[in-house]
Amino acid sequence: MVPHAYRARLVRAIPIAIAVLVPAAPAAAQSLLGASPAQLAPIAPYAIAVGAAVFGAVSAWSAWRSRRNRESASRAARRQLRRMRASLDEIEALLSGMREITLIWHEGATGPRIYGPVDLVIGGEARAGDVLNLEAWLTTDSAAALSVALSTLRSRGTEFDLTVNGPEDAQYRASGRLAAGAPVVRITPVSVAAQPLVLPSSFERRPDIESCRALFACFAHPAWIRNPRGALIYANDAYMELARSVGVMPVGGQLPELFGSDGPDRHRPGGESRGPVTITEHHPRAGRLDITLFALEDGWAGYAIAGQAASETDGDPSLSFLTAAINQLATAVAVFDAAGQLTNFNRAFAELWDLDPEWLRARPNERAILDKLRTSGQLPPEPDYRRWRAEHLKSYSLAGPRETMWALPNSQVLNVIAAPAPQHRGVIYVYENQTEKLALESKYNALIQVQRETLNALSEAVAVFGTDGRLKLHNAQLSGLWKLSMSELGANPHIDTIAEACASSLRVDGFRIWTDLKRAIIDLGPDRHDESGRIRRSDDKLIDFAIVRLPDGQSLMTFVDVTQSAQYEQMLKERNEALEMADKLKDAFVQNVSYELRSPLTNIIGFSELLAQEEIGALNEKQREYTSYIRSSSETLGLLIDNILDLANVDAGIATLNVEELEINSLIAKAKAGLAATLESVGSEAPVNLVVEVAPGLPRLLGDGARIVQVLYNMLANAIRYSDAGTEVKLTVEGRGDAIAFVVDDEGVGIPEDLMPTAFDGAEGAPVEGRQRGAGLGLAIVKTFAHLHGGAVAIESREPRGTRVTVTLPARQPLASAAG
Repeated sequence: MVPHAYRARLVRAIPIAIAVLVPAAPAAAQSLLGASPAQLAPIAPYAIAVGAAVFGAVSAWSAWRSRRNRESASRAARRQLRRMRASLDEIEALLSGMREITLIWHEGATGPRIYGPVDLVIGGEARAGDVLNLEAWLTTDSAAALSVALSTLRSRGTEFDLTVNGPEDAQYRASGRLAAGAPVVRITPVSVAAQPLVLPSSFERRPDIESCRALFACFAHPAWIRNPRGALIYANDAYMELARSVGVMPVGGQLPELFGSDGPDRHRPGGESRGPVTITEHHPRAGRLDITLFALEDGWAGYAIAGQAASETDGDPSLSFLTAAINQLATAVAVFDAAGQLTNFNRAFAELWDLDPEWLRARPNERAILDKLRTSGQLPPEPDYRRWRAEHLKSYSLAGPRETMWALPNSQVLNVIAAPAPQHRGVIYVYENQTEKLALESKYNALIQVQRETLNALSEAVAVFGTDGRLKLHNAQLSGLWKLSMSELGANPHIDTIAEACASSLRVDGFRIWTDLKRAIIDLGPDRHDESGRIRRSDDKLIDFAIVRLPDGQSLMTFVDVTQSAQYEQMLKERNEALEMADKLKDAFVQNVSYELRSPLTNIIGFSELLAQEEIGALNEKQREYTSYIRSSSETLGLLIDNILDLANVDAGIATLNVEELEINSLIAKAKAGLAATLESVGSEAPVNLVVEVAPGLPRLLGDGARIVQVLYNMLANAIRYSDAGTEVKLTVEGRGDAIAFVVDDEGVGIPEDLMPTAFDGAEGAPVEGRQRGAGLGLAIVKTFAHLHGGAVAIESREPRGTRVTVTLPARQPLASAAG
């Protein structure tokens, strides 16, 4: 439409130009052929006026043409925007009008978008957000199962199909999928097909006109309100714009009637219908319109949305409702008409086959697409391509969906689903990429096989129970331990079935044991914890069990037959108690016997000394010799008793040390004096040659003087005992860092190599030739007292004869006062 200002200017300019140009044209032409400049001067103003008029006319026409183009482009943009909004509203209306709940988690959103009549599906006065409170409308087991499924869908993309239970025998079908990367969950009552349609509570009371007017003012779609007589009393801006675009003008101050004179009669909701009614009309200018009508308290209202055909009439498949819908899918989809021409496709289809979208929008034939893919080497390598193509193109005669697996040269595997379009109008292809799925299935199967082999190789019996109380996984040991058949366990029985089977195989307590275990397995409380214990069966079997709660809500149970190990444990415990008792008896015996021996020994020593003093009568030479033997043997026996008591005290942990600073030469002198008294019993035999060498500058030794004298005495006595008369026994005292070493060397027969490791154990060992035999306690005393002082002992053979015994004691290391 030409603007008023430009139209007025053009109307004024055209008559002026005609009036000036027509009369003056012949004269001007004749004058111009032979006129001089002076003669042209009078007509110059006329020429300027004519040029200005022509310029004005051309400018007005150009401005009018530019304005018309802009208005045309603006109208086209608004039409496309309306179509897109109509498609979106139609999708949301479909989701909200279906008798199911749809939840969609969009990226970045804190919660899901919820569509559908929540109060009709889950009952009660539920609101949209109540569907997320699973325990409010599902049983405990079903709520836990659906919660786990929702978590795995959102975190790992694991799809699911579940049948969940609500109170009063209500059942729902819950399915979760990923659509365009967003988790989508649909919840449908199982018996929805058999239930009559019950209007939601929002339609129990008809809306009023003012509320509807406020709502329609925000609509981007044409909407109107009629009074009870059918006359229009309100129309929103979108309605008025649509009326102007199709040339419907108001008459007599009334609102324009977009749908003709009979529109009010066609669009009147019939009967007592309280719910919305949707009809489809083909407007002669606006195209297909989906009209929704509903009653008000005083009249009725309606709104219109451009239908699917309106967006497809432009001939651009990318603008169609179907293409807009399938473009949201990550799975490749293509739609061909009955003639085999491509009518719709999504971006995933073009990206899958690396095809130019512009070429696809030209609606090529499917045969041409297959040939192009064959040429580029993207189709499955078939020896007889023509036969394969002919078999594939039989999709146009299918009565139902068909699935075919394609193994592509790039190692991808596609599941091609061919489904006939409604009313035999073509074929819809869905290309599902199964590569990752098959790889995961292969890995999963391999993992399950390894898991199964691992479980069967275990000595423990293993059982995994699901949240529904059914056996999900087990090994062969479970069958043997509880005397259950493998076929029965392979059927994934409920724990109640296992309890009943055990009641037959273990009649006394099989049922009771599994009934107690059931309470721990089916416990789904938030404060549940792992459990373990021991079961004593009526057949004297001892079984340790453990119940571990798995992250997915399942329970892992293990059984171990510990009957034999428990018997061994009991035997070892009894043996240990017997050994401890024997050791206590031994210590008590040694101490009692030692003390009992000391009294008569004291009497023997006293009487022998009394006889040696000859106060009760003179003794001859032989009697004096025997008396000397008695006294020396008694002293040796007393020394042995002291050694036995010392060893017993050390073993009992009650030996103590009287720690003080000691002078080494004094210790050696005391040891030599005790040794000289003992050697008196040697008689006429020549004694050994005892040599003592003490290194100068040695520090004072910190220790128990009496114990160290015993160490030196036993070292020297042991060396002399196994040395021949006249040989040398040498005691060397030297410093070794922070320690002092006492080394005794003899020239005796030595100790055999096989007896070296036990030389300090107090055992006699194999017979060794020498001057004297002892009880084997000397070196044991040396080792015991050296260790009490924090020192060490060593023994070695000398070449060609003899033995070397070394005791190393710390010079000033702090010592404990007790041996224990």
